[in-house]
Amino acid sequence: MGTKKLYYKDSYIYSFKARLHKSGTDDKGRFYIVLDQTAFYPIGGGQPNDTGTLNNKPVIDVEEVDGEIRHYMVEPDLTETEYVGEINWDRRFDHMQQHAGQHILTAAFEEQFDYKTLSFHLGKEICSIDIEAADLKEKEANRVEEIANQIIVQNSPIETKWVTEKELDNYPLRKDISVSENIRLVIIPDFDYNGCGGTHPNTTGQVSMIKILHWERKKKNTRVYFACGNRVLAQLHEKEKVIQGLRKRFSVPQEKIMEATNKMHEKIKELESTVSDLNMKLLEYEAKEFIQHAQIFNNKKIVQSVFANRSKLDIQQLAKILVDKNSDILVLFVNETDDKLQLVGSRGEQWNLHMGQFVQQSLTIINGRGGGRENMAQGGGEKVISAENFIEKVMTMLEGYV
Repeated sequence: MGTKKLYYKDSYIYSFKARLHKSGTDDKGRFYIVLDQTAFYPIGGGQPNDTGTLNNKPVIDVEEVDGEIRHYMVEPDLTETEYVGEINWDRRFDHMQQHAGQHILTAAFEEQFDYKTLSFHLGKEICSIDIEAADLKEKEANRVEEIANQIIVQNSPIETKWVTEKELDNYPLRKDISVSENIRLVIIPDFDYNGCGGTHPNTTGQVSMIKILHWERKKKNTRVYFACGNRVLAQLHEKEKVIQGLRKRFSVPQEKIMEATNKMHEKIKELESTVSDLNMKLLEYEAKEFIQHAQIFNNKKIVQSVFANRSKLDIQQLAKILVDKNSDILVLFVNETDDKLQLVGSRGEQWNLHMGQFVQQSLTIINGRGGGRENMAQGGGEKVISAENFIEKVMTMLEGYV
């Protein structure tokens, strides 16, 4: 026996009575009950499920399986055969606003620019649709938003109809219907005709408002993020908090926040450039110190050192400076971080040694991986030994190589 779906009879039903039909456990070990009728909407069609209570106990998930609506509960009382259901109305009405808003937005995109909607996601805070547009323009998004809100202001009816497959030819549908029976249409007369199994308000006016928030490229299409109804006010509230925080931080009026932000960004870029220049000078000074204390090996020089939590980029740059200025130097640096050891190796032109192969073999000592070019290589591994012990073993291995 299938479950009678009260949410199709009336999306505004938020309290109902029902009798227990059966109970069970799914393949994930989750317990559920099936009622003879329910107002709980199951997850599907891009719309999340309803939540609420049955006999004052939480319903944590709702799914439809083979025509049955399964209400997943943590602690059901199986001694009861009659249930009183209470839908979380705020959640239900929010989903009704978002879903109807998506229909309006999708129809506006297609009507104005022939951009078809490929998918819909109803998120917890914002929604999104993927449209067939490689490069959505701001003026296009603004126009679609304007049309969508005009439809809302008109307060047009949102109708639902159950039709047969043969009757579909009587309606200018936006897309093909994927089922051949139990076909439900959601209709905004003279604007949108669409097959849909979701819940919607009775009129477009109850969507309240639609705001396109932003958009981004997704492969060859565009993902448009938006909010409807009460979510628009929530978004406005959050953005206002950010704006007022920035206004106080910069001590400027709201209209000059962007100007102040741009100035700070430029200042940060200047400081970053200065820091980079100073850091390079410090590395060059450090390189001179290493050269003065370099070891002699086969009439050439070796520089080795152990660092603790040093920037990998700094170590690489230091090794490069040493080799660029001294063709007879070989550099071996080990860096110890909180969870691993890193090895950087570099050599001048006078050394007949493939650093990529040497570093790769050296890292086997610490179960590591790495490699690189003939003149410079790097990698990392486990802290199975100390950094000092590791570089000693690397030096011993070097003796066998050259």
